[in-house]
Amino acid sequence: MIDIFYQYVEQDTRINHLFPGDFAETSRKQKQFLTQFLGGPSLYTDEHGHPMLRARHLPFTIGPNEKDAWLENMYKAAHEVHMDSDVRDYLLTRLTLTAEHMVNAEY
Repeated sequence: MIDIFYQYVEQDTRINHLFPGDFAETSRKQKQFLTQFLGGPSLYTDEHGHPMLRARHLPFTIGPNEKDAWLENMYKAAHEVHMDSDVRDYLLTRLTLTAEHMVNAEY
């Protein structure tokens, strides 16, 4: 799902500028984070330290438009892969809360 998500993001001019560098590396880190975020092993923390999501995203302007674009791409990716609908709903609810927390600018 994350690889599909970043394919969408790479093509999305509303937010692709927020992801400097290699999308493969960004995807790898996102997979580590989500594994940990959803109760799995602490892959992200072990390699990169505490996630500190909001602090790590402060250098980027993230307003409602960027949040909505991020969520739109995540929703598309989540519906493109085969997963139980209850699991998908749970995941998207958690990611929506996280995306809302990342907003650091209002227009």
